[in-house]
Amino acid sequence: MQTILGSTGVIGTQLAKELSSYTDKIRLVSRNPQRVNDSDELFKADLTIPHEVEKSIEGSDIVYLTIGFPYRYTRWKLDWPPVMQNVINACKYYKAKLVFFDNIYMYDRYHIGHMTEDTPVRPTSKKGEIRAKIAKNLWDELNHGKIDALIARSADFIGPKNSILVELVYNNLRKGKKAIWLGDSHKIHNFTNTTDAAKGTAILGNTPEAYNQIWHLPTDKTNMTGKLWIDLFAKEMNAKSTYREIPLWLLVPMGIFKPILKEIKEMGYQYDRDYFFDSSKFEHKFGYTPIKPKESVKNITNALQ
Repeated sequence: MQTILGSTGVIGTQLAKELSSYTDKIRLVSRNPQRVNDSDELFKADLTIPHEVEKSIEGSDIVYLTIGFPYRYTRWKLDWPPVMQNVINACKYYKAKLVFFDNIYMYDRYHIGHMTEDTPVRPTSKKGEIRAKIAKNLWDELNHGKIDALIARSADFIGPKNSILVELVYNNLRKGKKAIWLGDSHKIHNFTNTTDAAKGTAILGNTPEAYNQIWHLPTDKTNMTGKLWIDLFAKEMNAKSTYREIPLWLLVPMGIFKPILKEIKEMGYQYDRDYFFDSSKFEHKFGYTPIKPKESVKNITNALQ
């Protein structure tokens, strides 16, 4: 049995599709799970409640933690540490392997111009501190031989859902407005395609020698700046490539009308410098070629039309 905790999110849903290539015994866990494959087993659970987590994991060989809480620091601080501990405890009890789908918020901001699995962990944001704390919790258990686990890290997403490229670029161009870019549009910013992220996570989970390691999920290495992303979308949409940059200091006052912008403010450093996510380790190990930017943009526009 392979179990996905947080199965209704963009990664959980795509991961369920990918896992069908490895097994027909897939359990989808969330507060309101929805079937992806015909043979999926659905299990309702609140991951903040220990005994519900334990029941949801019982009988599992591999557990994927892909849950995404609302993008608020107060929610992350409240829910992430106990959820991670609940999942670790249940996996230890049932001797299930754990695959943790992670992001890069814990990395030192002065090293995000070229991120590898060895990039220093030195968070400078509140959300980054939470991510560093839960990753360390898992890693400590792993180093003490109490659990078999791996951490699969992704850069910012490019995909039809949960992507800043869709929210600020595609949606604005579609309405005949100027695209929006946060910070400096001439800085490099690569994105992990959600399809690559799901495929990579499935591959790692089903590769025994991949455990007890940190992996960057497959991400195309083209040096794409914000302006180049906007140009790609505009060309694919037959729209005029016009945009405006939003200075990072404006995020707080704009957050009065759009609260999510206040939450993004502390992560603004990702948009005032180059942001390059290197997945060479994964690509060399598995001979994998990530989806190219042009194809990613084409797929998104086709999916959203």
